[in-house]
Parts: sequence; C-alpha cells; structure tokens
Amino acid sequence: MKVIMRVWRVKVFVSFVILGLIVAFLHHRWTARAPIVIHSQKSLDSTIEKLLERNKQWNNHIDNRIPYHLKQTTARNECICKGDTWHINVPFGHLFFPWVDAKELQSAFRDSELEEMKQHRQNEYKKFLRSTHTAANLLIIAEGNSPLQYPTQGVEVRPKKSTLIPGLGLKLKSRQFYSVNLTASMGMFDVTALVDDVSRSGEGKMHISFSSPLPSALNRQLQFVTYTNTIFHPNTADIVQFETDGFQAAFTIKIKHATTPKLYYPGPSGPKGEYNISALVTIATKTFLRYDKLQDLINSIRQFYPTVTIVIADDSEHPKPVTGPYIEYYTMPFKKGWFAGRNLAVSQVTTKYVLWVDDDFIFTSKTRLEKMVDVLERTSLDLVGGAVREVTGYTATYRNIISSEKGGEDGDCLHIRQGFYQALEGFPNCVVTDAVINFFMAHTDKVRQVGFDPRLARSAHLEFFIDGLGVLHVGSCDDVIVNHASKIKGMLPWGQSETDKAYAKLRYISYSSTINALYYYKNHFKCSSSNA
Repeated sequence: MKVIMRVWRVKVFVSFVILGLIVAFLHHRWTARAPIVIHSQKSLDSTIEKLLERNKQWNNHIDNRIPYHLKQTTARNECICKGDTWHINVPFGHLFFPWVDAKELQSAFRDSELEEMKQHRQNEYKKFLRSTHTAANLLIIAEGNSPLQYPTQGVEVRPKKSTLIPGLGLKLKSRQFYSVNLTASMGMFDVTALVDDVSRSGEGKMHISFSSPLPSALNRQLQFVTYTNTIFHPNTADIVQFETDGFQAAFTIKIKHATTPKLYYPGPSGPKGEYNISALVTIATKTFLRYDKLQDLINSIRQFYPTVTIVIADDSEHPKPVTGPYIEYYTMPFKKGWFAGRNLAVSQVTTKYVLWVDDDFIFTSKTRLEKMVDVLERTSLDLVGGAVREVTGYTATYRNIISSEKGGEDGDCLHIRQGFYQALEGFPNCVVTDAVINFFMAHTDKVRQVGFDPRLARSAHLEFFIDGLGVLHVGSCDDVIVNHASKIKGMLPWGQSETDKAYAKLRYISYSSTINALYYYKNHFKCSSSNA
C-alpha cells in the first residue's frame, strides 16, 4: 500500500512539473511574439523630415528674382499685448469708457526666480507640444499635377485673424494667358505684395482672381495671398475652392483658437536628477465607511512618500474627518457615489499627475511611483496602470482592448477583450492597451477631460476607459505593484463587523441595468461583447 501511494505521489508531482513547463513555454512564446512599438514621436519626426524635404521642392519653380512691392500693412511674426496709452481715470470711468489693459505676466516673479521659472516653463512647454502635435498638423502641398498646386493640410488661422496661404501655384503648358480663382465661405482674401504684370480682382472679398500672360509672375504673386477669417467660430474649417480654366480643386483652412497650455511646475529635482514626486504627483482616493483600511493606506504611503499630498473624498453617512500633514479631506452627501467621489477628488488636484488608488490598497517597496512618472514623462501615454497583488499572491493588471464597431440606426457595437496591443519600447514590463486596473497614474488634465459619470454610484471602473476611448493613450506596467488588503474576513458572515455589514449592504449592489442603459443611450451602443 505504501509503495502504491509513493508511486501515485510521484506521478502527481511529475504531472505538475510537466504542466508547469508547458505553461512556461506557452507564456514565453506568447510574450516573445508581442510586437515592439516604436515611439509615435519618432515615427512622426521621421515623417516631418520627409515632408519638409518635399515641401522645399515646391518652391523651386518660383523665380525669387522677380521684384515685388510690400504694402504698408504687413503681418507680424510675433504677437504683442498692447494696451491703451491714454484713458479717462475717473471713478467708474471704465464702465463708460472701457480701455484695454495690458500686462507683462513675468512680472509676477522675482528677478531671482524668473530665469529658473523660464527654464522649467520651456521644458514643460516642449513636452506639451510633443504630446499634442499629430500628423494632422503637418503642412502637405499637393504638387501641380492637376495642374493646380495647393496645401492639402496644415494651414491654420486664429478666428478673425489672417495668415499667408503657402504652396499656391499653377503649372500649365504654354498658353497666351493664365488665370486662377480662389473662393471662400468664412473669410476673405488679400495680398501682402503686388507683382508687376499680374492683374488682381476681389481683394478684401470672399472671391479673388489673378491673371497674367507670364506664368512666373502669376506664381510669384500667389506667394503673397492671405486669408482672413471674417465669420467667428472657435473651432471649424473653411473649404477654399481653387480653380483655373478646366481644373478645380479644394482645400481646407483650419479656423481655431490655439490650445491654451496648462503647465505644472515640476519642483526642484534631486541631486542626481531624480523626479520630485511630491511636486509632480497627488494621490487621490474615495472612501466609504472603511476608515481602518483608509488609515492603513495612509500609513503605508507615508512610509515611502511622506510629503506627497493625499486627497480623500468621503460619502459616508457619519463622516469621520481624516487629518494629518499633506492630507486634504472632503465630505460628500451620503451615498453620493463612487464616480462622483472620483470627480471631487480629482477636481482638487493641483499637480501634473494624479495617482488613483482604492482605500483598501497598501503601498510596498514595489509601489514605485517614480517608474510611472518616468513612463509618462518620456512617452506619449496619458495614463499608465500598475498591478495589484491579492493576499493569495496573485497579481492582476486587468489589461483590456476596447473597440467600437459602426452600426446602424440601432446603435454601434462595443467590444472588450483581455490583452494589449504591443510592448512599450524602452520600458520592460510595460505594454500599450486601452484599460487598466484600478491603480493608475495619469495626466490630471486628461482625467478631467474624460471625467467620471456620477450616475455610476457603487460599481464602476471600465466605464471610465470606454468614455475615454479615442482620448486616452493608455499603458500598463506590471512591475509597479500595490498590495490589496484582504477582503476574505469581511465577506464571511462570522467574520463581519458592523461596519463590514453596512459596507457590504450598500457597496455590493448590481448596477448592470444602469450601466447597460448608459451604454445604450449615452454611448449609442446597441450591444456589447466582452471577455474581461
């Protein structure tokens, strides 16, 4: 009997070893096939270089030796803030005789700190431009194959302002007379210089014409055509019709205000250039009844990040204020909800990044916020998730790919799948995906842009990433780990305290009907499929 038992144990042990080897092999094969992403900025830079080289060529057919005469009014290359030099300085005079006041904003800083502030500001502004610049911003010129030459994209003007239209040209075989027409619907045309031997008609109007017996003179004149927006809209485009005898083309001029930068001071870096986490990151959480777990979270944070600000939103019926250094505590109406609490907490963040944590998480030595900051600073990602380790030892990342498929009148289709797109170059253990676990760091402004639907009161998470589809660029790193406090005791009937019972009664409520209703109406989905 003992021999039989021993043989059985050996067989079981060998089976487990073989099974483990198979799982390890499959995991290696799967991860090895994950494609490596090239930073989008590198690809964009390469594209820009090629386009700039091409754009140099469209000027080659223009004879720059042809003379021109500048008008008195010439557009400035740099903006200025100019106030009225004289006004009536009497009580309430501004109400009856309003004047323009101009300020130099750098006067807000002392001379001793201005240079440092300028340096930090410039660095952050470069990062802002890098994160907001896309291929849609590039100037592309359609060469005269039609034979009209014009900019296909990249021309932009501020509302009610003027801009030169680059790239206009005409490439026609020899004829006695050459002419072109331009027509707009939201602005007017003019020229900044006059070229001899070119006739003009319609300056200052929505339709302008040029004609000349000399194609070189006509093309030289087209270099000086300007467009001025006359019909205000903060973000739209005018479609310009460009034509000559027998040929017609159209291109757009974007009309939009410049995106106002929102820059955050990163604080002084460490002696070795380390990130100033306290100046860059605010930790936000939402609590409900579980003050013991919340205190454990705070104690664990303080062990590793003693001066990072923690923002707490609380919708308990009888709040117990949480106090301490670098803690901001806000109360809400009773049962106001999970996503409403997220909105409140994030609304109070004043740092560049916000780290979201649940109130029953525990920081450890592996909860390395520096890694998350480094990913966000060096890539185009808007949000990066970490991993959560359960008491069982299992570590979850909850990576999901989200897509919507175009439908008909009944609505679109929502698809959610576990997984990710590709690895993130330069960051081992990090991938690009669409949704991550409930432990993530993000650009504060991006989180506010998407927002959290307050109708999702007690159960929600993935809905935030669905609302952010097309807005958020998301990543996940499984080597930044936070521990999850045990829920086992609180879920067992004989281990529940009165607080646990009250929490379970109000927390674990099915919201599937509410979520489905929001998907259907708010998000225009008719169905969803998921393996998450």
